[in-house]
Amino acid sequence: MSANYPPPQPGGNPYAQQPPQQQPQSPYPASPYAAPAPGGAPGAAPGGFNAAAYAPPAPIGAAPGGNVGLGVVAGFAAALVAAVLYGLLIRGTKHEIGYAAVAVGALVGFALAKVGGRNPALPVIGIPLALFGVYAGQVFGIALLMATLPGAPGVMTILTDHYGLVNSAWKDAMDGMDFFFYAIAAVEGFVITKRVANS
Repeated sequence: MSANYPPPQPGGNPYAQQPPQQQPQSPYPASPYAAPAPGGAPGAAPGGFNAAAYAPPAPIGAAPGGNVGLGVVAGFAAALVAAVLYGLLIRGTKHEIGYAAVAVGALVGFALAKVGGRNPALPVIGIPLALFGVYAGQVFGIALLMATLPGAPGVMTILTDHYGLVNSAWKDAMDGMDFFFYAIAAVEGFVITKRVANS
C-alpha cells in the first residue's frame, strides 16, 4: 500500500514547502486592468487598474502647430485682402454692401484660427482686425470711386495725399445700418476664430 505523503528527504523536513513551479508566459500582452503582481511597478493603483499604462491627456488649450504671432500676421493679411476685395466690390456696384462686412469678419477669423491655433486671445484679436478690414475696405472703395472723377489723381495719391478728404466722405456715408454691420463683422471675427480653432 502506497503512502499519501511525500517520501522523507535526508536531513530535511518531509513536509517542507516545495519551490514554486514557474508558470509559462502568455504570448499575449498583459491587460492594463490586470491586478498588479506583488511588488509590481510603482504607480499601479489598488484594485487592479494600472494607471501607468495610460499617458496623461493633452492640455485642453494646446494646439499642435499653432503659433499666436503668425496667427496675428495671417489675420492682418486676411483683413487687407478682404479690404481690397470689399473696395473693388464698392467700386463695381457704386455703393456699399453691408453684408460684405460679414464676409470680412469671417475671413479674418478663419485665418487667425488656422494659423494661430486655439489660443484664447486670438478670438479677441479677431474683433479689431475684422473692424479694421471693414473700415479699410470702405475707405479703399471710396478712393476708387473718387479716382474715377474727371481730373482726379490716382488711387494711391488720393489715399496718401488726400486721406482726410476720403475719411470725411466715409463719415458722411455712415448710417445706422453701417454700424449694425460693423457689429456683425466684429462678432464674426470672434465667433469664426473660436469655431475654426475648436473644429
